[in-house]
Amino acid sequence: MITVRHTDMKWYNKVNVFAIKENFMADFIKSNYIIEEKIKLQEIPAIIFRPRDLKEPIPTVVFYHGWSSNKEKQRIRGFILSSAGYQVVIPDAIYHGERNPLSDYGREALIEYFWDVVFKNIEEYSIIERELISKYSADPKRIAVMGNSMGGFTSGGIFTHNKDSKALIVFNGCCGWENFNKNAEVTITENLERVEKKVKGLDPMNHLNLLKDRPILLLHGDSDTSVPIESQRIFYNELSPMYGNKERIKLIEYPKLNHVVTTNMMEESINWLGRYL
Repeated sequence: MITVRHTDMKWYNKVNVFAIKENFMADFIKSNYIIEEKIKLQEIPAIIFRPRDLKEPIPTVVFYHGWSSNKEKQRIRGFILSSAGYQVVIPDAIYHGERNPLSDYGREALIEYFWDVVFKNIEEYSIIERELISKYSADPKRIAVMGNSMGGFTSGGIFTHNKDSKALIVFNGCCGWENFNKNAEVTITENLERVEKKVKGLDPMNHLNLLKDRPILLLHGDSDTSVPIESQRIFYNELSPMYGNKERIKLIEYPKLNHVVTTNMMEESINWLGRYL
């Protein structure tokens, strides 16, 4: 585990903080180098970004957005990652974006729909992967998954249960689902009992043998009030001793940082992809 001090962070200090929030610059980005296109992967709406004149097959990143967000709000991240030489695909989750968005994403909706959205994302990944390989020249041996917040839960689940995924990056998410749920103060209903059973079956923490020695980068603010870091620490502490090469798994904690993605996190992600994708 690495704790990043403020003095260690190139672009992170009290004066110059560039926290990439979901709406930041989304309507202002234009590029003659990156191709941006709205597509449908079967019935799944998505945005795809790819550098012009990139040799095929193309190393590809599938990026999952968080709760109450959508693919358009993540455009800046698509451009940043694609500028580093990757094809990047950002799909809309159900109940988000173009897929019957909710009128309210408050606590009641979060309790009712959050896990079903994560489960659906995991279920649909095989469709996305197949479409990207067959229609968009994705290299089947070089596909990474990553996501922020709810998208971090999603990408952790996908990576665990898809052995062909090459690398995992999680921003402010959780790979210890049952531990996370234990700390959530909700009333257990019949629906939640169904959810808990499925959570237990898919929880990355319950399948550490499927993750051993695979490249995993976890980036998290230690003051995150939306997805507290404790469950991610437990996951890392359980999994990392199983690695022969400790460089292939990393938890980086950012002091006094809440539930945001910073440029420093993006830089770490690009370095990770350069090493393992």
